[in-house]
Formats: sequence, C-alpha cells, structure tokens
Amino acid sequence: MAEEKADGSLVFHPLDQFIVKPLFGDGAVGVFTITNATLWLAIAVLAIVALFVMGTKKRDIVPGRSQSVAELFYSFIYKMVEDVCGKEGAKYFPYIMTLFVFILFSNYLALLPMSFSPTSHIAVTAILGFGVFIVVTVLGFVLHGATFLGMFWMKDAPAILRPIIAVIEVISYFVRPVSHSIRLAGNIMAGHAVIKVFAGFAAIAAIAPVSIGAIMAIYGLEILVCGIQAYVFTILTCVYLKDALHPHH
Repeated sequence: MAEEKADGSLVFHPLDQFIVKPLFGDGAVGVFTITNATLWLAIAVLAIVALFVMGTKKRDIVPGRSQSVAELFYSFIYKMVEDVCGKEGAKYFPYIMTLFVFILFSNYLALLPMSFSPTSHIAVTAILGFGVFIVVTVLGFVLHGATFLGMFWMKDAPAILRPIIAVIEVISYFVRPVSHSIRLAGNIMAGHAVIKVFAGFAAIAAIAPVSIGAIMAIYGLEILVCGIQAYVFTILTCVYLKDALHPHH
C-alpha cells in the first residue's frame, strides 16, 4: 500500500514486493538462507508433485479431475514438441514439460495474496534461459559436431552477404538466453508492480472505486499473461531445440 507523508502526498513502493527476505529473522541473505523465494519455489514444486504424482497415482481408465488436468497438460506439451521439433524431439519432452509446468505454477501461485513471485526475478529466469541455451548448444555439437556451425552460414544468400549474415546470426544466437529470460521476468514483474500501484491509490476514498476496478481488470489480464508467458517460454525452447536437431533446416 501507499504511505502518506506529512504534507499529505502519497509515496508508493511497488517494487518492495520483489525483495528477497529471510524467512526466519531479519539477517542478511546468504547462500544457504531460506528466503521467501525459497518458500514459493518449494510450494510450486509441491503443487506440481501433488498434481502429476499424487493426482495420477490411480491411473484410472475414467480419469478424475486432477488426472484429467495432468493428462491435458501432458498431451498439450507433447503435441507442441512433436509439431515443432518433429518425432526426434519427443525424447526431450520430459525436460520441456518440466520447464512449462514449473513456470506455469510459479506464475499462477504468485497471484495469490501475500505470495512471492520467483519468476519476476532475473536470477531465476536467467537460470532457466541460460540452461536452455547451454543444453541446446551442447546437444547441437554432440549430434552434429562442427557441422552444427553451418546454421550460421546461409548458403542460399549472395556470397558477398554471407559473412555479414553470419555475424548477425551469431549475435542473435547468443542474445537468445538474454531475451528468453528477460521477457519472462519483465512481463511478470510489470504486472505485479502495476497492481501494487493501483492498490496504493485505493487508500484515497475519492478514487478507490476506480482503483479497485483497475486492479480487477489488470488481475484478469495477469491471469492470461501468466499462462501466455509459460507458453511462450516453452515454445521458444522447442524452436531452439529444433535448431539443434535440424541445424540446416
């Protein structure tokens, strides 16, 4: 919420919600400190386990609600991997599925009151983005060796333009993990910050109804954004994986 100064003006702190704090005590955050980020990362993992392990343990022929949701996620991501990467990409489905459900659950759990958003932090999304970059690059060289570098050399382009295009392709390739991670963190952070700003205006009685209406509208938009960002991150991962599997396509 907003704080009121002595002169009657309001001071907003919309970014305070992203501060990583120790879960116990008020000391400094160290390498092994259990923080609010740790808590909500663990909650996301437990929620995933509850749905995909506990919710499907019966393997019912006529699935219940939790098993139906789990199977829906499974078939949706599996079809995405096959459509983008081809049959060869199916073996990497577990990795891509893990990325999708982790980001999805983290995004949506962050919409709960008094929660924390791990995916609003570049430290979390950078690990995910650079992890994809490293996996895809290593896989490309393992499968194709030095010929993997052929994806940067456009044989169909005019000879005089090929070196220039190659430089551009190399730069764009190494920018991938940066854009991959910043896109996710930026979109999640922006939505939460805007909601917090409008929540601060709710302290002013004259505009409180407008502020509450704006919060509801933005919250509804955030429900869409959380799902879309998980989808975008996942499908881009599939596209990058396709480049590693078929570098000359």
